[in-house]
Amino acid sequence: MTKTHDLTKGSLAGHFLRLALPAAIGMVFSTLYNVVDVFFAGLISTDAQAGLAISFQAFFIFVTVGFGLGSAMTALVGNAIGAKNDHDASLVATQGVGFAIVASGLLMAAAYFIGPHLLSFISTEGAYRDAGAAYFTILLLSLPGFVTGYGLNGLLQAQGDSVSMQYALIGAFFANIGLNPLMMFGIPGIWNGLGFDGIAAATVISQTGVMIFIGIRLSRSSLLAQKTITNILPNLAVYRQIMAQLLPTTFTMLVMFSAGFIVQFYLKSFGTSAVAAYGVALRVEQLFLLPVFGLTGALLPIAAQNFGAGERDRVRIALFTCWKFGWLFMLVACPTLYFAAPLLMRSFTTDPDVIAIGVSYLRVDGFILPIYMMLFAINSFLQALKKPIWTLLIGIYRQAFGVAFFSYIFVHILGFGVVGVWYGIATSVLSGLILSLFLAHHASIPLIGGVFLGLNSADFNSAHEKSKQK
Repeated sequence: MTKTHDLTKGSLAGHFLRLALPAAIGMVFSTLYNVVDVFFAGLISTDAQAGLAISFQAFFIFVTVGFGLGSAMTALVGNAIGAKNDHDASLVATQGVGFAIVASGLLMAAAYFIGPHLLSFISTEGAYRDAGAAYFTILLLSLPGFVTGYGLNGLLQAQGDSVSMQYALIGAFFANIGLNPLMMFGIPGIWNGLGFDGIAAATVISQTGVMIFIGIRLSRSSLLAQKTITNILPNLAVYRQIMAQLLPTTFTMLVMFSAGFIVQFYLKSFGTSAVAAYGVALRVEQLFLLPVFGLTGALLPIAAQNFGAGERDRVRIALFTCWKFGWLFMLVACPTLYFAAPLLMRSFTTDPDVIAIGVSYLRVDGFILPIYMMLFAINSFLQALKKPIWTLLIGIYRQAFGVAFFSYIFVHILGFGVVGVWYGIATSVLSGLILSLFLAHHASIPLIGGVFLGLNSADFNSAHEKSKQK
């Protein structure tokens, strides 16, 4: 059986290190996985790299359900584990498996019909749109691997297991290194390969393998002990719980990816080089955010279990511990990204226009990496309190309205050109943090007394007394 770790006792810093390190290592290989795709696309042409960028932008709109399901499983099951309610934890876990299977099928059908329209919105007619459309069609077959894999991993994370996904992502990375050239160029004298579409085929194979591996690890967990196939059949009451937690988180992720659509919409007027540069630069930036993803991902199960156990002070302290570790890393990451940006861009392309535009993005966005870290932590914090609706409101402002509004000002009113898009992103992130701090404190007052201890404590005491009377 996979061991469930009690995160309500012991050092919070120790829990972060134990959970965040494997998660960060897994994210390293996940990002390198994407870097491998960008590298092989670059062997073909700039159009191929641009096609990869727009197709992944459209594809991950549908993968957001997987992110939402994973967060929902971690929050709901983590709360039940913290409350020592094994029956509810097992029930929600089993229903979550069934939910993931149903959702995967529905999403594949939706993506098949909606995907081409999304690609048309963020691209102009030409070779790179055609390449992206063909790539997208094959990539649809990997949706079950992504969605179900993320959902099942959420159940492992709720138990304090971040190692299983680490192993899976490492395996997927090495598999992708071999599968990409095999599927693209084939076997000389036997098979000619699929060309650019082979990158998508490699993703289908490797991500399906991730799902199978995570499923095997979960089957050894006490959450699914002595369960039969009939327990997976839909329980509407549990599905409502899952949907209540999943939808706000999914829409938050959807809004986040919609920001990418808005950015691509502005960039398409600056040409293929701008689109390709943004796609490459995003992959580079992700490398510097990997420890952040690990830290903020670890915060969710830690805060969820402690909230379920009624350890309010530990929930608050966990958030600040996450921020503290995040700032320590950013003191190194930000200057490194600024000065290494040209070298990093040249590692993926020789196109001077792509390099110049990508460097401009990395140097502007590098200054706001710490802000991303704080925002991601707030999202995990609110999900652990089972208040994901607030993350949606924050996301709508920052990643939909903010990016569109500020980019319009910098590009069309102030005439900053392509750099204006980067300034628009930065302004929306900075103002989004201010809104996030306010909403997170307000939403958590009746639950744990607020983010900032001492503020509105009377409101918390009043709400706490009422809850005890009930």
